[in-house]
Amino acid sequence: MDKTDGFDRRAMIAGSTLATAAFAAPATGSVPLRDFSFQDGHWRVHHRKLRKRLAGNNDWYEFAGTTTAGPLMGGLAGYEDNFLDDPMGPYRAEGLRRFDPRTGLWSIWWWDGRFSDIDPPVTGRFADGVGTFLGETMLNGQTVTVRYIWDMPEAGIPRWQQAFSPDGGTTWETNWFMEFRR
Repeated sequence: MDKTDGFDRRAMIAGSTLATAAFAAPATGSVPLRDFSFQDGHWRVHHRKLRKRLAGNNDWYEFAGTTTAGPLMGGLAGYEDNFLDDPMGPYRAEGLRRFDPRTGLWSIWWWDGRFSDIDPPVTGRFADGVGTFLGETMLNGQTVTVRYIWDMPEAGIPRWQQAFSPDGGTTWETNWFMEFRR
């Protein structure tokens, strides 16, 4: 159990029954349809990525990109249209978010234009201005836990970060940061 946020990260694997139980619907019955409204519009994005993930290295590289984001379905969903000018080869990627009013959880899917597969969703919610979303992905043929965190450490400058855990959430390696500026 992670003492900082009060829920068992291993139970948050996307699509699991435990994920629904760990994040019960808000007690007030309110639906946070605009949780991602901070990201609406067009952004310049600064990316910082590890060259190799879960390899014990600290070799980062940086590049620019753009994102256009907004609501869909009256706020029950949202999109991100991304251009990443990665020095390893520029590409496009899409993010799609969907809110489930029954559970109070968001699911986020990521499409990387370089590959035909869509990543399994990460699932979670915002608490105290920080969004935490967990799921599973494949890395080098092995299943790893993935975590997205959305926060805004500087007013008006949202930040997204991705971390992987090879041990079900006991340890984490942050491998990608995105900082958004108008």
